[in-house]
Amino acid sequence: MRKLCPNLDKEDALETILEVPIPDEMFNSMGTNFALRCQNMQSWMKAQTSDKWSSPAILARINELCFLLYHIGSPVIPLQVQLDNLHRPVRDSTIQASTAKYIVQQYLAATGGQPTISGIRSMCVIGQAKIGATAFHLGNQKVKGKSTEEAGGFVLWQKNPDLWCLEFVVSGCKIFSGSNGKVSWRQSSNQRSTNTGPPRPLRRFLQGLDPRATANLFIDAVCIGEKVINNEDCFILKLETSQSILDAQSGPKYEIIHHTIWGYFSQRSGLLLQFEDSRMVRIKANIDKDDGDGVFWETSAESVMEDYRYVDGVNIAHSGKTSMRVFRYGEQSANHQREIEETWKIEEVNFNIWGLSHDFFLPPSEQ
Repeated sequence: MRKLCPNLDKEDALETILEVPIPDEMFNSMGTNFALRCQNMQSWMKAQTSDKWSSPAILARINELCFLLYHIGSPVIPLQVQLDNLHRPVRDSTIQASTAKYIVQQYLAATGGQPTISGIRSMCVIGQAKIGATAFHLGNQKVKGKSTEEAGGFVLWQKNPDLWCLEFVVSGCKIFSGSNGKVSWRQSSNQRSTNTGPPRPLRRFLQGLDPRATANLFIDAVCIGEKVINNEDCFILKLETSQSILDAQSGPKYEIIHHTIWGYFSQRSGLLLQFEDSRMVRIKANIDKDDGDGVFWETSAESVMEDYRYVDGVNIAHSGKTSMRVFRYGEQSANHQREIEETWKIEEVNFNIWGLSHDFFLPPSEQ
């Protein structure tokens, strides 16, 4: 991945460090030769803070990229993960619940052991991704191929599941999102204002990057059976988000109707091989007088994790693929659906970042 941009204004000046490293594929697509690529990349960097998004053609493309990044690049989980909550008594648990707790303990051992994982106080992750998607189409239509395929890179910072920050750049569009423990927030290249909501963990950390958060999430799950994933027998753990949490995570303009999580843990290695979640959200038609109408969005996402490798004693998934299906229906909206797919690769993982304070995770408006 490319981390530096040459300074074209002064020949003897130092190179500029990119805030978000970009894949070589993305850099190579910026021009026919090195000088032109560097010039275009510099122009793109300056455009991130300009008013050049007013062109209808550019704005439409940026809105499309933001849609992809919001849904598959930076989705959050509508619940809070309580850390160090792993010592639960099994005496009063059902067989399904006690089995799930045993599977979680096996997972902890497979990812490095509880003492090692408990010693992680913060982390930084650098990665790259390719995102492809079909256009919106009616639910009964068959669509061949993808209407778009984009490449990009991301940087993740985290201290705990409710204290994180993500910068994700794809084909000239950048989103900046995070959570400071009190609110979650998100901002994009063409958006001056910042959207906020309740603090939520980033789904990407549960894709084989954060064993501690994953174990604390599934400690309250139940084991519902077995399934073969990539030729490996896996236990299936299921977690339903309670109605009280759904109510707390809903807002004045939207209602989270349901949210369910599944984890597929290898019976051989104990590792998490697949992570799924499904949710339904209703965008209210009338905020002042809610009559239950509105537009419904239903998303189902499936992430397959691969290439587990140890970093400082912690077993981390270094690649994978996420497939998502988005349904939109309801008032003033036809029964439309869209398929989105992301393949991702982790380039760097670092733990216990010195000097990473709580102020780093503040929303842009408070920095």
